[in-house]
Amino acid sequence: MQNGNSIFSRLEVKKYILKKNLKHDLPSSIVVFLVALPLCLGIALASGAPLFAGLITGIVGGIVVSSLSGSQLSVSGPAAGLTAIVLGAIAQLGGYQTFLLAVVLAGVMQLILGLLKGGTIGNYFPSSVIEGMLAAIGLTLILKQLPHALGIDSDFFGDESFFQTDNENTFSAIGNAFSHFSLAAIVISGLSIAILIFWPKFKKLSVVPAPLLVVVLGIILTIVFQNTGYALQAKQMVEIPVVNGWSEFTALFTTPDFSKITDSKVWVVAATIAVVASLETLLSIEAIDKIDPIKRVSPTNRELIAQGAGNMVSGMLGGLPMTSVIVRSSANVNAGGRTKMSAIFHGGWLLLSLLFIPGIINMIPLACLAAILLVTGYKLTRVALFKHMFHKGWDQFIPFVITIIAVLLTDLLKGVAIGMLFSIFYLLRTNMRNPFFYKIQEEGNKKNLRIKLAEEVSFLNKAAIQVVLTKIPKETNVIIDGTNSRYIDPDVLETIFNYKHNAYTKGIIVSLENIKTQYIVPKLNSKIIEEINN
Repeated sequence: MQNGNSIFSRLEVKKYILKKNLKHDLPSSIVVFLVALPLCLGIALASGAPLFAGLITGIVGGIVVSSLSGSQLSVSGPAAGLTAIVLGAIAQLGGYQTFLLAVVLAGVMQLILGLLKGGTIGNYFPSSVIEGMLAAIGLTLILKQLPHALGIDSDFFGDESFFQTDNENTFSAIGNAFSHFSLAAIVISGLSIAILIFWPKFKKLSVVPAPLLVVVLGIILTIVFQNTGYALQAKQMVEIPVVNGWSEFTALFTTPDFSKITDSKVWVVAATIAVVASLETLLSIEAIDKIDPIKRVSPTNRELIAQGAGNMVSGMLGGLPMTSVIVRSSANVNAGGRTKMSAIFHGGWLLLSLLFIPGIINMIPLACLAAILLVTGYKLTRVALFKHMFHKGWDQFIPFVITIIAVLLTDLLKGVAIGMLFSIFYLLRTNMRNPFFYKIQEEGNKKNLRIKLAEEVSFLNKAAIQVVLTKIPKETNVIIDGTNSRYIDPDVLETIFNYKHNAYTKGIIVSLENIKTQYIVPKLNSKIIEEINN
């Protein structure tokens, strides 16, 4: 009976939390929906896939992945970082249905990776690199959405590469937009930004979400400008497939071709998608946890399992591979989302908009959606962040800046990899400088040198210790103290013992205190690991 009461009380607590956060999650879900909608379409277009495939992926990412995920703020959907892989894979495999099989298999691989605790890789991304990645995403949003805010961009919505597929680069696209801007788009985006900034400051009015007001205003102004010489063109508007009836809707779905399951090319593509999508997801999860106001920590292994399930469902329905996406997740955080219900609702809005109001959705100008992303981008790359990282020191600031530049000029994974290299360099540099502390005492004509080793002495410290030992003058008493050391690498131990053996030739007497001949790294209890990962 007591157990039944306990279950009942837990359900009551969950209901209370859901009700309490609904006033935050519902408005936030609308913002995420408005951000995700054009991005889903743009990424599908960039990938050479049907536009409907992008919407399926967004719907599955919102409803299926968010339901299974342990992250409260992450939003999943088609990712710009996978467009080149998808575009090449569809051509290589000779058909979209064969590609869908690779997506399903990639999901299976991610599921297995999550069960094998592969998500722990995410714990090793340096903070400076994650902060740099977030700032780079913010700058990318600003640079890429400026043309849309000005009303001119011949490229698809969602191309995040510096060198675009329309033979433009980021800066030339902005220059072109300033040369051929649309007055209607500028008015819409300008008023939208003003509303997004100032509307939330009025507490009584902020019951109505600012992004929703921006969209309504955008539709009204679009209608107003239709009767003037400044009317917006079709390419400056959102465009989703219009379905007339259930039969047309079901006809949009595509199923995988399982007859190609023995094709080695399919498995290679599946493995590539699984690895890249998993890395992007882990990076995104780490980044979103950093900007979570409540500072919750998402279970990475559970996230891989959720992503795997999502990709399996997406592939079965005709969708694209998905990841946790920083842009949509950041918009969720900035809009005040509190729990995973925000992401789940956004998936529902995508589905409902496709079924019931495609005509109204197609009246939304891209300029007002660009305004939402511009404000989101500014919050990610605010000046205060650069000051904060600078005050942390060069070993944090330089990897931070390098990551920003690398992500802007290449892509997310390459940029983070370059930032990681610089971060590792500074980590090695710091470790090599701090393997020990020393104190010199003089007794008559002799000097006593006490070298106190650090708590952790790895093979990276070997060179620094060797340099110090070789520079010790003759006729010196040396005490090497390992009292505080929990672990000393075998290479370092060998160096110390060899030095003690040979030092007498220089008249140096070496004493070792609390140094073992072997150190064993203690293993974590399996139950503790399971609790941590779950």
